[in-house]
Amino acid sequence: MTDYYEYRHTVGFEETNLVGNVYYVNYVRWQGRAREMFLKTEAPDVLADIRADLKLFTLKVDCEFFAEITAFDELSIRMRLIDLAQTQLEFGFDYVRLDPDGAEPLIARGRQRVACMRGPNNRTVPSRVPDALLRALAPYRQAAATGRAS
Repeated sequence: MTDYYEYRHTVGFEETNLVGNVYYVNYVRWQGRAREMFLKTEAPDVLADIRADLKLFTLKVDCEFFAEITAFDELSIRMRLIDLAQTQLEFGFDYVRLDPDGAEPLIARGRQRVACMRGPNNRTVPSRVPDALLRALAPYRQAAATGRAS
């Protein structure tokens, strides 16, 4: 078992700029997509909670770039649990290019801090991380606790 959730992605032309490399904003989009796919596959009960009144507010996002990627590169976006507090979570993201020769160079690394909130939009208040999400994150909590998720 790995200490990360993996979302695989093939870069398309629409994600590149005039020079031909991936436009930086796409890295943040892929963080969101990995998080969404994690909820869909690992925590579907949380999706029902989101349809009710749970809100997952992204408080902070960052990404550090190490190498360029271009159209048709195959990526593995590896999401790790970095921190789990009562009402907030922090995820780390490693962007790894999956080369045909089996190499997996690290292309970028990002982080995302998320707060759980509830209530109507004009009176939203912090809320504990839902039990269904805690259960889905359980395999990754040990990694965060031992420092392997950094």
